[in-house]
Amino acid sequence: MAQPQGKIWRVGFVTARGRPESIDADFIGAFPRGLRELGYVEGKNLVIEWRFEPKLDALTAVAAEFVRLKLDVIVSGSSQAIAALQKATTSIPIVMATSGDPIGSGFVRNLARPGGNITGLSNLTSDIGAKQLELLVGMVPKLSHVAVLLNPLNPSMVSFLKNVQSAAQVHSVKIAPLEAATAHEIENAFRAIARTSGSAIIVGNDALLIQYHRKIAELAAQNRLPSVSQPREYAEAGGLVSYGPNLADQFRRAATYVDKIFKGAKPGDLPIEQSSTFELLINGRTAKTLGLNIPQSILLRADKVIE
Repeated sequence: MAQPQGKIWRVGFVTARGRPESIDADFIGAFPRGLRELGYVEGKNLVIEWRFEPKLDALTAVAAEFVRLKLDVIVSGSSQAIAALQKATTSIPIVMATSGDPIGSGFVRNLARPGGNITGLSNLTSDIGAKQLELLVGMVPKLSHVAVLLNPLNPSMVSFLKNVQSAAQVHSVKIAPLEAATAHEIENAFRAIARTSGSAIIVGNDALLIQYHRKIAELAAQNRLPSVSQPREYAEAGGLVSYGPNLADQFRRAATYVDKIFKGAKPGDLPIEQSSTFELLINGRTAKTLGLNIPQSILLRADKVIE
């Protein structure tokens, strides 16, 4: 149960994307559900200040606002938000619900003992990109070109792209990075893919790109592009493949960090949890539409095949 009795805990939540139509229906909803499981209920002993802001300069303003509010803990759902919070405060505990590369992005010095006021979870985004490319190579015969859709405002995208490029050398695949930080730029990126004859696309793990996962899946289908992204919702929306940790589970786990900090733990003493379980979803309908015969070896690895 929440301690001490009678206290109303105040938590800030910020991420670099637009507000979902329903927080509860989004994977982000796993965070307040996780807090409820631990005895913290909004309107009773908990207040959550929700902020959804895709613009980088506005994230700086949100971070400054959170400092003025003197919150007990701030939770971040994106690397851009973590960066803004890190500049704003060294005293208010910050919990990363997800982070692609917390060391490479300069958020912490060490995963086992992060020090400072930042802790939470890492989804190993930088490593996932190489595995996503390997999946595409195994699914698409004679794959030669792969576009990588990235949000240039996300610091973890640098290591993500480097790992994809390293894996591409092994498979003799040419990589074309494409940047997009708005819905309009995503559409422009797909037009560029068509011009460069990209034969497949990897979608970088980024809060804004995840927000538009349905639109990206539609554009991939329109351009007959085999595609892979991290969240399971991408394959469920019609993308060919999703591969990565379960984001809802990560946001639920973030609640356990908040609980420990409420109970007196220092964020710098809480080891950063790395994802150990990865989900592979394959959309069989999309594969058929693209004329792809997915090898049995890959189908057997899948956690779910959508037919």
